[in-house]
Amino acid sequence: MAQRTDPCERLLGDAVRAGVFPGAVWAAGDARTTLSAGAVGLLDPADPSGPTRVDTLYDVASLTKILAVWAVIGTLVDAGKLDLTAPLGSFWPEAAGRPLAGVTPHHLLTHTAGLPLRANLRHLYGSDPQDVRDGVLAEPLVHRPGAAVAYTDRAALILGYLAEHLTRQPLPRLAEDRVWAPLAMTETRYGPLPAGVRERCAPTEYDGESGAPLRGVVHDFSARLLGGACGIAGVFTTAADIGRFLRHLLAPLPCAFSADWTAASLRVRTGALVPPRGLFWHPAPGTAPAEGVWAHFGFTGTAQWVSPARDRWAVLLTNRLRLTRDPGPLTGVRNAFRTLAFG
Repeated sequence: MAQRTDPCERLLGDAVRAGVFPGAVWAAGDARTTLSAGAVGLLDPADPSGPTRVDTLYDVASLTKILAVWAVIGTLVDAGKLDLTAPLGSFWPEAAGRPLAGVTPHHLLTHTAGLPLRANLRHLYGSDPQDVRDGVLAEPLVHRPGAAVAYTDRAALILGYLAEHLTRQPLPRLAEDRVWAPLAMTETRYGPLPAGVRERCAPTEYDGESGAPLRGVVHDFSARLLGGACGIAGVFTTAADIGRFLRHLLAPLPCAFSADWTAASLRVRTGALVPPRGLFWHPAPGTAPAEGVWAHFGFTGTAQWVSPARDRWAVLLTNRLRLTRDPGPLTGVRNAFRTLAFG
């Protein structure tokens, strides 16, 4: 636990008392070490006997896109198995003859492919995973690839499918073997979580079907539809494990994606289009691209930042979704936390 004088602890403790989230775990540091870390609040406001701990597991929602998809794609690019500029239809039979044929992996990573925005996959394609896959890959584009930036979960879902096609292995296995195990991220896994670790997991939104908050089961409805594991969401992890991942971006180990992949990703790759994007990463809100602070956020209340230029990283994990879907209060806390972590 951090010292009582830690400004991050004061900030996040005040946010707990203000009802922004039930609890939070944070960590921040540089390429060598963790400089600040701790936990505040409760796992669940309905259970005052359960404090948040530094080893609390969180449903990190869209951080899955970085921790699994972006990292795995990086290993494929490093190995020369994926050309980011090659149209999907030129090497992926499922994309040939479909609207996706002219889209490149670079378009997907910069959210410039022209894919439809987020939609209820079950409503559109049914509940069979193969029907969902076929429907997503056959969906018409809404604009010409490269013409506009529009964030959509479908980009990560398709990139996950692509990684599985290129390797003939499921995405969870790829992430474990290529990224998490090499980086000693021993607490990181796709759900559903086994009973033995579920009690350490922060619950998210109340689920009408079960009559209780979701705990150890992914919140994202699309990920649940696909068995809990896909490119969109599904990963559970701790602040310490994300810290190991982010330190690798600053001081790469010879066991996962390379420094070249990180450098290529943490710069603006969308030209004059707005909002600016790197490869799945985006400039941190409240900063200009030139400041070199890059971020990615998750709907459940999670966030991570990294800046090679400043030799700093930070992670903030909350389960704000247990209390509210309104992202406004958390936005201010995130910005204040980022300022403390990066100076």
